[in-house]
Amino acid sequence: MPEQLTVAAGGGGHAGDRLAGAAVIEVKGLRKSFGSVEALRGVDFSVPEGRVLGMLGPNGAGKTTAVRILTTLLHPSGGRASVCGYDVVHHAADVRRVIGLAGQATAITPDLTGRENLEVAGRLYHLGKELSRRRAGELLDSFELSAAADRQAKTYSGGMLRRLDLAASLIGRPRVLFLDEPTTGMDPLAAREFRTLIAELKGEGRTILLTTHDMVEAETVCDRVTLIDRGRILATETPRSLGSLISRFQRIDVEDAPAEVVADVERIPGVSSITAQPDGGVRIEVNEEGATQLVLQRLVESGVTAIKTSLPSLEEVYVQTIGERGLTV
Repeated sequence: MPEQLTVAAGGGGHAGDRLAGAAVIEVKGLRKSFGSVEALRGVDFSVPEGRVLGMLGPNGAGKTTAVRILTTLLHPSGGRASVCGYDVVHHAADVRRVIGLAGQATAITPDLTGRENLEVAGRLYHLGKELSRRRAGELLDSFELSAAADRQAKTYSGGMLRRLDLAASLIGRPRVLFLDEPTTGMDPLAAREFRTLIAELKGEGRTILLTTHDMVEAETVCDRVTLIDRGRILATETPRSLGSLISRFQRIDVEDAPAEVVADVERIPGVSSITAQPDGGVRIEVNEEGATQLVLQRLVESGVTAIKTSLPSLEEVYVQTIGERGLTV
């Protein structure tokens, strides 16, 4: 299990003093263009201290571009962004001292051992030889990699490589972590274990921005989720409350509804489909606000009592607000 958060070496305490009551990550009107392509088109969001924000969207939505700007790897075309009170353009060196980054592709050197990779990461953070060695040992223990510490990284499984990459991002005890689609390419078990690690890091007080196109990941580890598509923010809500964005889309499962009642319900405006279920019941799909109440009223008036309604999952929110066609706003 990852060790408890302490003040980041070389600047963490200074940043912490400046954070009273402020968002740790603050983005206002952020824009980035690559020639004629607008990767970000006036993005606004913030992340309070100790919280996990999931940035959810399809490939090409602008997620990685935002992370690269926030971690000082790209300059924005417009707008502004800060991390721990430091402007990412004007105080880039200060930003780098308080952040850790685990990208889509690991930053691990395959021919080095796990221990050597972490020690190199420590030296890049200017920790010095002895402190880098000590931190490497601590992180190998924390991430249950000690048994493989002196094996070359190219012999590691995908899940082990991701853990090693995350350990490297923590070598400087950052207060803010950027995880860019960290479970991409993992098998389901490794991905689940990795999400548990993220939850533990959050529990230690770290602030995390996580990009993903995995709905399960967003639902299980994030406090809030930002939907992004084509460089624009569509919404930022809790995973659960995102369902309100498409509250008109509802499922109503009914047992033993008489055929004439089903036919009557099918004529109600807003009922998009009625399908038979394996258990002998029917599923009524509603796609207009207010239609659910009319359907329920008609069912109850007809004496039907075995009724179950369900709210959309985050995956359904994602499909309805972005989907294969995307959403132009």
